[in-house]
Amino acid sequence: MASEVVRVSGHIIDSLILPKILDEIMDLEGTFEILELSVGKRKTDPSVARLRVEASSPARLHTILHRLSRLGAAPVTLRDARLARAPKAGVFPAAFYSTTNLPTEVRYRGAWRKVLNIEMDCGITVDRRTGGARCIPMAHVQTGDWIVCGSEGVRVSPLERTRRPEVFQFMASAVSSEKPKAQLIQRLAAEMRAIRRRGQKILVVAGPVVIHTGSGPYLERLIAAGFVDVLFAGNGFATHDIESSLYGTSLGVYLDRGTAAADGHDHHMRAINTIRRVGGIRNAVRRRLVTKGVMHACIRHRIPFVLAGSVRDDGPLPDVITDTMKAQDAMRKHIPGVGLALMLASTLHAIATGNMLPATVKTVCVDINAAVVTKLSDRGTFQGIGIVSDTESFLRELVHALRL
Repeated sequence: MASEVVRVSGHIIDSLILPKILDEIMDLEGTFEILELSVGKRKTDPSVARLRVEASSPARLHTILHRLSRLGAAPVTLRDARLARAPKAGVFPAAFYSTTNLPTEVRYRGAWRKVLNIEMDCGITVDRRTGGARCIPMAHVQTGDWIVCGSEGVRVSPLERTRRPEVFQFMASAVSSEKPKAQLIQRLAAEMRAIRRRGQKILVVAGPVVIHTGSGPYLERLIAAGFVDVLFAGNGFATHDIESSLYGTSLGVYLDRGTAAADGHDHHMRAINTIRRVGGIRNAVRRRLVTKGVMHACIRHRIPFVLAGSVRDDGPLPDVITDTMKAQDAMRKHIPGVGLALMLASTLHAIATGNMLPATVKTVCVDINAAVVTKLSDRGTFQGIGIVSDTESFLRELVHALRL
């Protein structure tokens, strides 16, 4: 039998971290012995547990320890992280450590180093000269980069249950179409005010349904009031927003009366053509061709936006980044400083953004489809919560709660 003693500390009881550790060990056909368990006497006191983990083989033990490291359990015997050179550009060493979006440290030269720019599904590179560690996407790897391999010498801090009542604790089970939304939205509004007071940014990820349902004016009001600091969207969202500004329609349907316009099916193409003719959305706003809408509000209030393209895009608009890797990098530049991400009816853009966000960023996903709402957490966005609602009623209530 192979064995290792691991230690975990923090709010491991009420945050259910210790039960998850024991479940992982048993699910992977290991055994455990609790050598020490010191439970905090007050809710602010951390608890400490020390366990001997045993497995049928060193390989099985390695698998268990790797899984436990993601829950904050690290071997008592401290070792530096193992580094290996990247064999070629865009390729990690075979045994590379694949990151989560939880706060992570690596041990190098006897000291724990915080991993900067943490996001899930990446690797960790270490500068052997300075000892600095940072998260690195696979596409950014260069030949010879030193990459962390295996889970040894890697320490992850799992999310813990908050010590004080707050909106995200209250909303933890909010994924249901049958739960009352008014109180949830009131608490979300209070959280948005608190985020702004702390000087953090609010990121909005929006799908074209926001425009189709007539919710655009509510998003405009959030932008004008300073509750949106950056916008992520796609070609469809921006196109239909501009279509609504130019023609009063979205997908050829008049937003004020819900009836189809004559030849309205080509309005979105005419909108794209108008923007392409003048060279971009900013030029269209400067020339007063576009005088309202979400994109107009972003330009007017100097809110940065990233429009990431897809294979189904018409046109696209000149502002759309059609190279997906470049679009990812453009989005990453705006992630630092974000305290809250609000994702509105956008499956693919929401998942893409969720993959880039640290677990410390509070994330709300709003969609009429419950499967979309739960998909973020299924993909590993631990901090994501969901509200099953149509975007029009959600944004209307949110604007009302913020008294805009």
